[in-house]
Amino acid sequence: MSLPRIRQVRAFVVRGGGADYHDQGEGHWIDDHIATPMSRYPEYRQSRQSFGINVLGTLVVEIEAEDGTVGFAVTTGGEPACYLVEKHFARFLEGRSPEDVETIWDQMYFASQFYGRKGLVVNALSGVDLALWDLLGRLKQEPVCHVLGGPVREELQFYATGARPDLAQQMGFIGGKLPLHHGPAEGDEGLEKNIAALADMRARVGADFWLMLDCWMALDLDYATRLAHRAHEHGLKWIEEALSPDDYWGYAALKRQVPPGMLVTTGEHEATRWGFKMLLEMGCCDIIQPDVGWCGGLTELRRIADLADAAGKLVVPHGSSVYSYHFVVTRHNSPFAEFLMMAPKADAVVPMFAPQLLGEPVPQNGRLRASALDRPGFGVELNRDIPLHRPYTH
Repeated sequence: MSLPRIRQVRAFVVRGGGADYHDQGEGHWIDDHIATPMSRYPEYRQSRQSFGINVLGTLVVEIEAEDGTVGFAVTTGGEPACYLVEKHFARFLEGRSPEDVETIWDQMYFASQFYGRKGLVVNALSGVDLALWDLLGRLKQEPVCHVLGGPVREELQFYATGARPDLAQQMGFIGGKLPLHHGPAEGDEGLEKNIAALADMRARVGADFWLMLDCWMALDLDYATRLAHRAHEHGLKWIEEALSPDDYWGYAALKRQVPPGMLVTTGEHEATRWGFKMLLEMGCCDIIQPDVGWCGGLTELRRIADLADAAGKLVVPHGSSVYSYHFVVTRHNSPFAEFLMMAPKADAVVPMFAPQLLGEPVPQNGRLRASALDRPGFGVELNRDIPLHRPYTH
């Protein structure tokens, strides 16, 4: 029995009302002097919002079938991404079967290749792809993870990213990833502060709890190497996204230079199978961390994961809630998942996409049963009370 065809594609931004999860506001741990590529400029060092990390905001994509069923997804990109979805990508979906996932992805990507390939354009493409998978699951009355082939484990286990790994340990997570606060521009003094913070946290959590450092593209090779060797004394499990995502050669060198047993991870800001092929073939890292809302969507994440599997590498997607959970639960080379602590003080487990998503599952005691993902599509609903605005139509 054929599925109803796609009637319309719509793209929205979130305006006001504190409903944009990409704008955490003042006092949030995620914006407290976090090392960034802009930390070299003192005026942009204290807050990531000062240089515009929140300037684009949320993108919401809806795809409606002829029978009225609506699939949707949330990612980043704001009004520029809305323009791409409405004015360019919609033509490759409307009138098509939702089952034409591969052809639709292929046409969106290659039609935009002359101005896209990564970044904002692939963010927009990813939002469309995720909404299409949500629609496909709803029409089939199956969870996305079952459309993908079904879970390979009964539960997901998580590490937590946030400022308080000691609290994450008490909440049952298997590890905690700390934000790095000081970059190369703050010299040896900043390096010592980074090590002191890590040493303090190690003393709090004990020897066996995983600790990792998220460096958010802020370092150079020399600083990253020195940081890795100093951090090794305190049992650092991995050093994450230390360099510019375009510096494949630097990552390959870092991978060779870190202490034995320490993992190098990256990929949050990489896109498509070709970018990840570079990371894998050049020996840049031990774990790749694609964000399903930025790397090309679920369609492309499957291809990326297959490349990693063949290379013997793990895939641990950047935290993106249900959009990665449905994928991780189906893959043997994704043995655990990331949970972003969105509570301002990293002291509570709260849904990542609140208030935009309704019914978003969260870990309990650091675990999430596969049965929590048993609703059609991605299993969440769009909160219709948030202020959505559709800036373009086609």
